[in-house]
Amino acid sequence: MTDAPAPRSQPARPPAAPPRAPLSDRVRLVRNLLPPLIVLVVGAVELLISLLGNVRHELWAHLLFYGLLGPAVTYFSVEWIAEGTRARERAELELRDLYGQLSASHGRLQGVQELMRDLGSAPDLGAVLEVAARGAVRVTGATHATLTVPGGLSGTARGETLLSAPSAALHPLKVGIPGGGALLLHFETPPSADTAELAQALAVEVATGVEAARQRTLDLMTLYSVDQSIRAERNMRRLLSRVTGTMAGRVGAQARAAYLSDEDGVLRLEYAQDRRGEVSGEGAHGGVTPPFAAQVAQATGPLIVTGTDACQVFPESRSVLGLPMRDEEGLVGVLMLGDPREGAFEASRVSLLALMAGQATLAVRNARAYLYSEELAISDERARIAREIHDGVAQSLAFAALKLDVVARQMHSDPARAEAEVRSATTLLREQIREVRRSIFALRPIDLERYGLLETVRRYVLDFGEQNNIKSSLDVTGEVQLSPGDEAVVFRILQESLNNVAKHARAGEVRVTLEGGQKQVILRVKDDGAGFDLDAVSGRVSSAGGLGLGQMRERLHARGGQYRILSAPGQGTTIEAQMPQA
Repeated sequence: MTDAPAPRSQPARPPAAPPRAPLSDRVRLVRNLLPPLIVLVVGAVELLISLLGNVRHELWAHLLFYGLLGPAVTYFSVEWIAEGTRARERAELELRDLYGQLSASHGRLQGVQELMRDLGSAPDLGAVLEVAARGAVRVTGATHATLTVPGGLSGTARGETLLSAPSAALHPLKVGIPGGGALLLHFETPPSADTAELAQALAVEVATGVEAARQRTLDLMTLYSVDQSIRAERNMRRLLSRVTGTMAGRVGAQARAAYLSDEDGVLRLEYAQDRRGEVSGEGAHGGVTPPFAAQVAQATGPLIVTGTDACQVFPESRSVLGLPMRDEEGLVGVLMLGDPREGAFEASRVSLLALMAGQATLAVRNARAYLYSEELAISDERARIAREIHDGVAQSLAFAALKLDVVARQMHSDPARAEAEVRSATTLLREQIREVRRSIFALRPIDLERYGLLETVRRYVLDFGEQNNIKSSLDVTGEVQLSPGDEAVVFRILQESLNNVAKHARAGEVRVTLEGGQKQVILRVKDDGAGFDLDAVSGRVSSAGGLGLGQMRERLHARGGQYRILSAPGQGTTIEAQMPQA
């Protein structure tokens, strides 16, 4: 392995001479013109003196030229150069001052840009005020800054000072904020006019940041309000009215409509409202789906149409916004907002409306699922009533009919026995009449949405006691907060429990308690009737448990609740249902 050849040495270069300072124009002019000019002048003077021919005059001529004229020329030449140097120094000084002003302006501009960026990233109004106060101190050099806005909110900041609070020795500067509020700054020296202008500019930026924070807060409150108002809404018309009404109010739209996709994937107008009023179903706009609705249904995001196409959706609108409602299962529907102004829908507002449309998609799915479950519940309830009529009332009436046939044959041969059979049939018919009345009472419509759970329970318990001649009481404790769907389940359990008391318990008194706790609501229905053996009826449909209560148990468990029955022969029965609070 051979060594690499050493690099050749390069001759050392002499150090570079420092750059010479540039000469001014006057110095350069004097350097180039003054020596030859002096030679010419001296030569001319000497020639003139030699022509005089008088030694005495020659001496005085030399003294006059070299003693007075020479120094005078030198003085004025140097003074001329010095004046140029002073002018240059003044220009350099002015340039330094201008550079300092530009640097300060750049620093302030950079501070304003940082403040704008921080204001845009502030999460809420309180953070905006704190960021704005700190930015005002940083940009203006103030010792203290206090920012106040309408509503009682304020933000404070302190600069590089030992004073925890402003003192009387400081110089205040107060500027108003557009839209309300004020920015108060304190300085160690009186603020200049430039500082006052800067404070005004900061106030404008702060107003912009405050308004943006308010808009973000309002958007969040709107989304929360929409979520709360439609989460438990099961009525499709009211649901669409609330959703489209909130969306239209947020952007000032005057017309709104909702098209929902049916089971065949066809868009149908479900709800619409404009200046002429509110219309639901196929009667709205003649039941015709405009072409723009089909375009929105095919789109992946919001679409805006203007002019003639907008008039096809809403006759009085010149701008229409379409929002598709989609989920993982496909298209749910299309929401439309109309406005008589061109370009009424800003891009910043469209994103919020798209979020609200997403909430509406979930709400529509939930409402449809609820309606489907209600249809299943109605079908189950009809089947249960049919079985009860078949196994109870129908068989008893058939038995009474047979007795009356026997009576018809015995009226002449055995009148006494015939009379006894008539009395037995009459008693049986009266019992069945009471059974039919109990069924009618249990099936009558109850308006939970109108009266609320507590008032509906109170009325039902009171009417139950009067209808069945059973002493009944209701005791409500704590605060009960359930969703509409959970309220319906709890009330149906109460209905079924009291129905079983009337049919089977042979009770003289029933007590209903509704207890609201921090995490759950407990419903108890306790009677003093005959009771029954739980082990004997477990696992089968019985007069004690009831098929209806079995269905209620399944619904209760599906909603996270608990259900149990406490009973023993001769000791009455207690039905207890627990439902989580909303």
